[in-house]
Amino acid sequence: MAHLSEDEVAAVSSPGVGPHPQPWPDDPRLDPQLLAEGDRRNVVDAYRYLSVEAIVADLDTRRSPLHVAIQNWEHDFNIGSIVRTANAFNVSAVHIVGRRRWNRRGAMVTDRYLHVHHHADEAALFGWLDEHGVTPVAVDNLPGSVPLEQARLPEHCCLVFGSEGPGLTPEMVAGCAQVVAITQYGSTRSLNAGAAAAIAMYHWALQWPPAG
Repeated sequence: MAHLSEDEVAAVSSPGVGPHPQPWPDDPRLDPQLLAEGDRRNVVDAYRYLSVEAIVADLDTRRSPLHVAIQNWEHDFNIGSIVRTANAFNVSAVHIVGRRRWNRRGAMVTDRYLHVHHHADEAALFGWLDEHGVTPVAVDNLPGSVPLEQARLPEHCCLVFGSEGPGLTPEMVAGCAQVVAITQYGSTRSLNAGAAAAIAMYHWALQWPPAG
């Protein structure tokens, strides 16, 4: 099978719409190439034919105060999945800690619509969050962690996730204001990192539902 680009993967997953009928709407936010060729991106109908810049500008008007941070030590495929979920919750920003390059495959190009920051290490992340008034909260099933369903998460919060397997580093855990864990009832030791991130973001959104 030929290797598909990120755009091609997104197109297969979401067939989208074909070329826009003439005459085209007079709207500077629209992308002429998309109008001519069709919009195969995985975007909601309201964003069809809009340029990436126009979509980001609209999302910026209603970003949630939630941030997401991911430790990138192992080029983990789950990072892309977490980024895609972060886009679904329209978070303020995603923070990649550690290796600058990360596996974007699972993101399905949704990182284009997010503000993604890179931090060399834990100290750099914590410095940025402190400067911007954001409280870091570790999500890991560690001894002493608080069950997520019992935790009250800060509104201006950064949920911090580790790589699949090793989880968070001790330095990352020590710098977080609290540690929460997802209660499990089966035999597995841990949840898939992408699934855990989706659950945690949804739990935050239940406590801090977006306006409208």
